[in-house]
Amino acid sequence: MITANELSAFGLTVFAGLATGIGSVIALSTRKPSARFLSISLGFSAGVMIYVSLVEIFQKARIPLMEAFGERGGSWAAVAGFFGGVAVIAIIDKLIPESINPHEAHTKEEVAAHETVPPGTGTLRHKDQKRLLRMGMFTALAVGIHNFPEGLATFLAALQEPSLGVAIAFAIAIHNIPEGISVAVPVFYATNSRAKAFWYSFASGLAEPAGVLIGYTILKPFVNDVVFGVLFASVAGIMVYISVDELLPAAREYGEHHLAIGGLFAGMAVMAVSLILFM
Repeated sequence: MITANELSAFGLTVFAGLATGIGSVIALSTRKPSARFLSISLGFSAGVMIYVSLVEIFQKARIPLMEAFGERGGSWAAVAGFFGGVAVIAIIDKLIPESINPHEAHTKEEVAAHETVPPGTGTLRHKDQKRLLRMGMFTALAVGIHNFPEGLATFLAALQEPSLGVAIAFAIAIHNIPEGISVAVPVFYATNSRAKAFWYSFASGLAEPAGVLIGYTILKPFVNDVVFGVLFASVAGIMVYISVDELLPAAREYGEHHLAIGGLFAGMAVMAVSLILFM
């Protein structure tokens, strides 16, 4: 029987995942995505995720673990869970080629390279349309693989602490927007079809709710306070890794250094104020 909390948490996960569709709309409706917008939004997302991971999620992870294993044992368990989460997402990154990895920073020149020649008006910058389509499809697959654990992370946070889940879903949704762009652009320029580009991008975001359906179905019979503690610590590790490995480098590449840093601290400030006001 699905509870109201589970349904609400799943809804937040769907919202975060399908933000890739927003990215595709931006890519397909504008001649060139704003580098300043991407830089500030990525920095903002990183600020939200780093602050909430270290200040809130990791601390919540320690409480049930310390109750179960004592102060010292619980602290070690939380640290192990944190770096276990880092290891999982790092291994995923290692297994995905850099050229299609959404967690690898790409310069604004690389983004603009796909937009130098509108479809149907001349020779594309990349002449092999099959190669472009293949790149878009593999990028969609890579985004989906990364979104799988992110979806489970969002769901578990929202299930345990709804207001915390909203913040995490918001941060992940922001960082999914450029991932949607990275899928839509090569597919569009390979097929000249906005519909195909949108649906490939949109489908890559479905991995987040899929992560919930598969992951939570497997874990639900075993969920208790200790499991929640370990999972929360792992979620904190995953989110910090994503922020440091993907969001901050990409934010600096897309715009000026100070835009990225400004977005970072703005995200931290918004998260800090929201935690005080709503938790």
